[in-house]
Amino acid sequence: MALLLCLGLTAALARGCLHCHGNFSDKFSFYRHHVNLKSWWVGDIPVSGSLLSDWSQDTMKELHLAIPAEITREKLNQVANAVYQRMDQLYQGKMYFPGYFPSELRAIFREQVHLIQNAIIESRIDCQRHCGIFQYETISCTNCTDSHVVCFGYNCESSAQWERAVQGLLQYINKWHKMDTNTSLISPSFTCLEPPHLANLTLENASECLTQH
Repeated sequence: MALLLCLGLTAALARGCLHCHGNFSDKFSFYRHHVNLKSWWVGDIPVSGSLLSDWSQDTMKELHLAIPAEITREKLNQVANAVYQRMDQLYQGKMYFPGYFPSELRAIFREQVHLIQNAIIESRIDCQRHCGIFQYETISCTNCTDSHVVCFGYNCESSAQWERAVQGLLQYINKWHKMDTNTSLISPSFTCLEPPHLANLTLENASECLTQH
């Protein structure tokens, strides 16, 4: 079974992902300003307004991911366009009966969370197609700045390719660690990844050794 290890990532509390999209501010400003035209019941207005105002921070609370929220621009565009399309269709309707409008907003919100979860996870799964260190460009949902994810793929076709991949991983770990501490990271804990142990090293053992750190 293919395994995946993400490296050098720092978890942080993020406000969401959709707010990093270029059209988010204009779109949600329009949605908030026109919410009072969408329901016959005055109670729907503050509920819907709160849902729209808290959309970004509530998104991260619902993601429940064990990995940092880093999304590629392509996938962010796909998620944003899907959400805007649903929202625009909702706003094209006439006045709705009591309770309908906030219910539909919650449904769109849940769909958005699901799309973002899949987008972030799928980016990591792509690493399974590679052998060794792989890097791809992303956007950090924490501050919407350009970022990158570095991961290690186990999809090697030969023992020689696997050995080169592991050696490259050790070099990367050392280089990354020295940037922070100016000391070497190679320790007895990583001897399971060094020659001559590579000949009998299984993917399960390698994963266990790596994930301990």
